[in-house]
Amino acid sequence: MTTFADFVASPWTPACHEPCKPSTRRRVESLLRTQLLPEFGAMCLARLGHENIRIWFDRYSRVAPAGANRALDVLSQILNFAIECGQLTSNPARAIRRNPQFRKTRFLTRTEIERLHRALDDHRGRGSGVQQADIIRLLLLTGCRKGELINLRWAEVGDDRLVLTDSKTGPRAVFLSAAAKAILDRQPRIGEYVFPSSADPSTCRSPELSLWRKVRHAASIDDVRLHDLRHTFASHAVMAGVPLPVVSRLLGHSQMRMTLRYAHVSDRETEAAAERIGSAMSATLAGAVPAPMVDANRPFAETSHSEAHGFP
Repeated sequence: MTTFADFVASPWTPACHEPCKPSTRRRVESLLRTQLLPEFGAMCLARLGHENIRIWFDRYSRVAPAGANRALDVLSQILNFAIECGQLTSNPARAIRRNPQFRKTRFLTRTEIERLHRALDDHRGRGSGVQQADIIRLLLLTGCRKGELINLRWAEVGDDRLVLTDSKTGPRAVFLSAAAKAILDRQPRIGEYVFPSSADPSTCRSPELSLWRKVRHAASIDDVRLHDLRHTFASHAVMAGVPLPVVSRLLGHSQMRMTLRYAHVSDRETEAAAERIGSAMSATLAGAVPAPMVDANRPFAETSHSEAHGFP
């Protein structure tokens, strides 16, 4: 009888896994290695049932609900392929209810960016600390995903842009501001990777950025995730008047609806916009010539400490 591990090795891996992008393969291989194969590898594929999967999923969900969802998606995809191959008649993972995902909209205000910048200066440390601080700054300056910077190679760094060969949505260009370019220019070239491992410079550094927990606490932004720096990049671009199609291209989104998830604006900015529109309408109704609907005093038109250091 075919075991789950046997089916994953062949035919699933050559048919469904190997054609995926390298970044996708790494994520899936991690879930297989740490969760799916230890739990189900020795089980006969035909005897893998709903109750086995539910017990595992509930146990993993107590530790990492989002990770459990991702692992369940991979498992379900494998079992669906087993149906196509005639190994199963139904998918026992299909009835498992995924954990709810609460997506809190969060981006940094200018004041919070100021505090983060100071916290990074105060906690730079040496070696890995300096490297981590530069990665955190680049996340904010480019809107890149963490994995895109961790795995960045010098071959992908151009004069004014990054040419990523393996982003989440495939190859894409990331245009660099002068501040972002300055950060890259000061990285030592000691191997293939821009941010190499201190233990083995021939490999990239660990994705764990322990400095983030320290600096976000020092900056009083404990509820902010690293990925929220990408939210911040997009939201500030929108509030600066950058059209959504341009923001979408900057983020490397394949569909505009993805960009809308990041393009949140603050209540203060929304209220200011409503006031400008209301004033213009009132002036029109009164027969006066309305003033331009641009407020020179709106919060994101001010020069700040963070702008002086290259932050958006």
